[in-house]
Amino acid sequence: MSDLEFLLFILPSVIALFLIFNNVIKKSKQNTLNLPPGNMGWPFIGETIGYLKPYSATTIGEFMEQHISRYGKIYKSNLFGGPTIVSADAGLNKFILQNEGRLFECSYPSSIGGILGKWSMLVLVGDMHRDMRIISLNFLSNARLKTHLLPEFTFNLMAKNIMSLDPGKPETEELKKEYITFMKGVVSAPLNFPGTAYRKALKSRSIILKFIEQKMEERIGKMGEGVENLDDDDLLGWVLKHSDLSKEQILDLVLSLLFAGHETSSVSIALAIYFLQGCPKAIQQLRLIEDYISDFVKVINETLRFGNVGLEGAAGGCGRAFGSFTFRPTSSL
Repeated sequence: MSDLEFLLFILPSVIALFLIFNNVIKKSKQNTLNLPPGNMGWPFIGETIGYLKPYSATTIGEFMEQHISRYGKIYKSNLFGGPTIVSADAGLNKFILQNEGRLFECSYPSSIGGILGKWSMLVLVGDMHRDMRIISLNFLSNARLKTHLLPEFTFNLMAKNIMSLDPGKPETEELKKEYITFMKGVVSAPLNFPGTAYRKALKSRSIILKFIEQKMEERIGKMGEGVENLDDDDLLGWVLKHSDLSKEQILDLVLSLLFAGHETSSVSIALAIYFLQGCPKAIQQLRLIEDYISDFVKVINETLRFGNVGLEGAAGGCGRAFGSFTFRPTSSL
């Protein structure tokens, strides 16, 4: 027998002995603790396969139902390669959430960190999580909201409703690029020289009008063939069907509406948010609407309570205890 054959023969036995020994050590440690009932399953993989079995989002899944009926709302298991305490008990879950940062911390299986990265905000805790969160909040600051997000949102909205252009598509992004150049020259010195904002705006205007004209000709061609696209229920289609405007008039109409809808809407939304903070009466009146909104929030909360919303294939949330603790549930199955 060669060395390679001997190695292939002995290796499975060594791995099996290691897993058995490791399992015995874990069980001996667990026996010293007052753990809830449960089943640790196979070595290493435990009950992970059964836990990840697909189920309806309106239920807690067959795995949870079977284990709760057998062991109660709190039970032990082996999931994702490690010993785990699973809780469907409202009292314990509340206790964990109230003591986060003292007795517990948010923690996810190593597989999640391995895929998302060790610096993912989802798996970070403490100061590093705080720093990442600050970066995210700064990204959504009022200044950025006004200068970038709201203009982009309103442009996409107007482009969709005027010409059925979907956000993110190459033609939409190219139109947006030309539109930004166009906007920079709308209010500028009318100097038609190379390199000036006015000259660049005129060039972008020609490109935009050519784009609109192309869309208009495509739409006219479809109408002539009797092809109706429900996705093209927009301003351009309505004008072509219900008006006698010339091509030049339609081109200028579409361009002016893009300008009006984009510039005025984004600035108005940002200004409304800014001025509201200085007008308590207006805020009070807006809070009358909040009663209706609060009912909608209740619907969302009840949906989250009845449904099972979480990472795909994993119910609920994950956490890690800093040390041993004792919890006595007020009720059990």
